[in-house]
Amino acid sequence: MRKILLPGLIIASTVLIIARLFYLQILDDSYIKKSDNNAIKIVYDYPERGYIYDRNGELLVANQPSYDIMVIPREIKNLDTLEFCSILNITKDEFLKKIEKAKVYSTRLPSVFLPQLNKIEYAAFQEKIRKYNGFYIQKRSLRDYQVDVGANIFGYITQVNDAIIQKNPYYKSGDLIGMQGVEQTYEEVLRGVKGVKYRQRDRFNKDIGSYKDGKYDTISVQGSDITLTIDIELQKYGEALMKNKRGGIVAIEPKTGEILALVTAPSYDPALLVGRERSKNYTALYNDSIAMPLFDRGLLAEYPPGSPFKILTALVGLQEGVIDEKTQFLCHGGFSYGRGAFMRCHCGSGVRDLNIGIYKSCNAYFGNVFKLTIDKYNKPRFGVNAWSNHVQSFGLGNFMGYDLPPGRKGHIPTSKYYDRWYPNGGWKSSTIISNSIGQGEILMTPMQLANMMATIANEGYYYTPHVIKKIKGHQIDKKFTTKHVTTIDKQYFKPVINGLFDVYNHGTAAGLRVEGIEICGKTGTAENFTKINGKRVQLTDHSVFVAFAPRENPKIAIAVLVENGYWGSRWAGPIASLMIEKYVKKDTITRKDLERRMLEGSLQFEYDKVTSGQPFSINR
Repeated sequence: MRKILLPGLIIASTVLIIARLFYLQILDDSYIKKSDNNAIKIVYDYPERGYIYDRNGELLVANQPSYDIMVIPREIKNLDTLEFCSILNITKDEFLKKIEKAKVYSTRLPSVFLPQLNKIEYAAFQEKIRKYNGFYIQKRSLRDYQVDVGANIFGYITQVNDAIIQKNPYYKSGDLIGMQGVEQTYEEVLRGVKGVKYRQRDRFNKDIGSYKDGKYDTISVQGSDITLTIDIELQKYGEALMKNKRGGIVAIEPKTGEILALVTAPSYDPALLVGRERSKNYTALYNDSIAMPLFDRGLLAEYPPGSPFKILTALVGLQEGVIDEKTQFLCHGGFSYGRGAFMRCHCGSGVRDLNIGIYKSCNAYFGNVFKLTIDKYNKPRFGVNAWSNHVQSFGLGNFMGYDLPPGRKGHIPTSKYYDRWYPNGGWKSSTIISNSIGQGEILMTPMQLANMMATIANEGYYYTPHVIKKIKGHQIDKKFTTKHVTTIDKQYFKPVINGLFDVYNHGTAAGLRVEGIEICGKTGTAENFTKINGKRVQLTDHSVFVAFAPRENPKIAIAVLVENGYWGSRWAGPIASLMIEKYVKKDTITRKDLERRMLEGSLQFEYDKVTSGQPFSINR
């Protein structure tokens, strides 16, 4: 038995080894396709990115051809460096740096030597490419913008870096990827799928045809087209109105949460980040630390909301039962909330109920409502938490979940926040009374302000704001069709909406009425502080305005914030009224007086005060 066992094991092992070798060398030739195989060259076929359209079907972003010069360092032979550099208009030092960078990546694998040649450069190089072993042309497509607005919405295309390549094996050196905006959020559907071709080469490195007759080749799949919720004409109008100003505009369709316009000012032409000059242009935009054109103020800038927040103060007071719409308070030019503590008011003094309090924006009225809300509970911490929970149900104090990469969650304080500030206790409703009028510790983004108004227009619910309307061949995320309901009962919204309507009839926006449209809105003036040379300095107040229209069956909710814009009805209010008329009346503008003032007006002199030393205008 032993005599048979040993030879049997040897024979069996030999058979297994032979079978494995036969499989690897004859049946399975996948190893041959590896990119470091000298006899096989992998060529990628890059698809066109998906097109981008606005809600009305207008083409916003298409594609244009681009040509990259690729290099495989180990294949460079007998290169006339001077001629090569002359054709491409680069120096010898630039050439050596690019070759060295390519070698660091890989001596055997292709990487981008010079990206994004235009047609003339491509033609000149193509004529002599046969002389330049180790170099070849890779055709790609770059974005071709049909509009010069919406850069913050679209984002841009750039080359992948090493970190992205290591994280996602789909990408290779020189590949393009979407960054920021919808290009980043919807990268996987927009990019498509690149095709792969395996080419055989002989020992002289000459292409001798497809490997295995193209058995392993794949074709590229074009990226899916997407349709945005943006109304590009409204976006253009908003960016024009915000010229020479800083701030943001966010417009939302209340019934769906679809973002109609997302304006940040100042902005830039998206075409600046396409082509050979992309890197230089991006650096210039990035280094502008004063105007910050790459900073999306609609999504990232956190401001005290000012008087628009009084709307929520009223709703929480109604829900908590500390007031009804007929409850009255007396205003003596402000609100006295402690010994020597006085919150000034500009409403003109007198008896104030809910309606008058809203349309006259009475600080005394809302100071009383807030104090009663907090003091309803036996401890202020319980009152603040109840108030905070109501406010957060409007989507405030949290990331909103919209489909654009950047975002800030703002700040809605809770008792834990004040316990940290007052570790020994002692804080109460009067300590934090500034919250009643949207100052204090409250911070909101223009996106959150617009969503707040959409929620009020809907009388208590909202959908997560989003810019995607349709993706060809795909479904949009269900979270954008999921209703969010606030903690405020529907019955309390009507009296508040009546007050917002009277802001345009009798109140602070009476001069901003638009014939034929019933607009509900609220002006706001938000205090503005910064640090100059290490000192906290109060700058000119921000101008804030929120609104929705029409009053019945609202079609648009909007928030406008203009930095250093004095008060709500001076800059933000007119811009909001014009945007509403533009959208509701389909391009008809009757308030030519407001339009002319907004289009021609500039606040640059205010922004220059930071460096000029001129005094700021403070609204007391």
